[in-house]
Order: sequence, then structure tokens, then C-alpha cells
Amino acid sequence: MLEGTPDAQTGDVTAAALFHEHAAFAWRLLRRLGVADADTDDVCQEVFLTVHRRLPDFAGRSSTRTWVYGICIRVAADYRKRTRSRREVPSPRPPERAVDARQEDDVALREARALLDRVLDGLDDDKRAAFVLYEIEELPLREVALALGCPLQTAYSRLQAARGEVEHGVQRLRTKEDDHG
Repeated sequence: MLEGTPDAQTGDVTAAALFHEHAAFAWRLLRRLGVADADTDDVCQEVFLTVHRRLPDFAGRSSTRTWVYGICIRVAADYRKRTRSRREVPSPRPPERAVDARQEDDVALREARALLDRVLDGLDDDKRAAFVLYEIEELPLREVALALGCPLQTAYSRLQAARGEVEHGVQRLRTKEDDHG
């Protein structure tokens, strides 16, 4: 049985109910899977259009949460492929906003997120998805494997490899910043 709020007349779960239940998680997941800030709302809408279109085909072999995350992974991968072929060159950093001195923690958090995003951009799609779903979204590894459509051991291997690459990437970027700072 699908979780979500059933339609009052038919008793079926609606795409709108799934949107209300999973939109915030999907939006956050899309950001961590490499969707640019400016495009996240549009790509999230694309995810839920896909959910709406494919809802009648949902077989219930996984939870709707896992199913929606699987759609997010595929839509984000398609988005990254499309943006690589665009001719426009995004600026490496958005313009800085004036920050009150009392907001140092907020600035440090933004910088840490930007560092993580740069490291995640260096991972291949499979490792990135495994890392984001497990480490950031805190899904159980069994659900990660379902969302990725792979055996549990493969999901575990991808997660372990991603952890190593993330750790190495963070160290490399921090060393690079220390050398230039």
C-alpha cells in the first residue's frame, strides 16, 4: 500500500499527496546530486511530473519514498548531462551577500556546504547517489540499493568508495585553500 494521503473519492494515493509528503526531501536531494540552486525548483517539478505520469505503473516493490528518490537520481543525472552540453559558463561562485559579523556560523556552514558540493561534483553518478542517500538523507542501505536498482553489496561498495573519495577530496580542497589563503 502506498503511503501518503488517499484521494477522498477513490481511496488512491495522489501525486499531490506524494508531492506534499516528499517534496522537501526531493528538493534537498536534487541539490546534493548536483542540480544548481537556480534550477532546483524546476528540476524538482520535473521529478513530480514524472511521479504523476508514472504513478499508475508503481508496483509497490519499494516504498514510495524510495521510488521517488530513484526518480530524483535519474532526473538529476539527466540534468547534469544537459548542463554539460550547454554553452553558457556558470560563474564558479555566486556574488557574496553582505553578512553581519554575528552570522559567522551561517557563513561557515555555507562554506562547508559549498566545499561538500564541490567534492560531490567530482564523484561519478553512482557513488554520489549512494553517498547522498545514505550519509545525507540517512536512508537505510537496503533502501539505497532499491533506489539505485542494484544489489545491496554493490550499494555498500559504492558507498565505501564514495566515502574514501569524499574524504580525499575534502582534504585536497582544504590543503589547496590553505596554500592560497
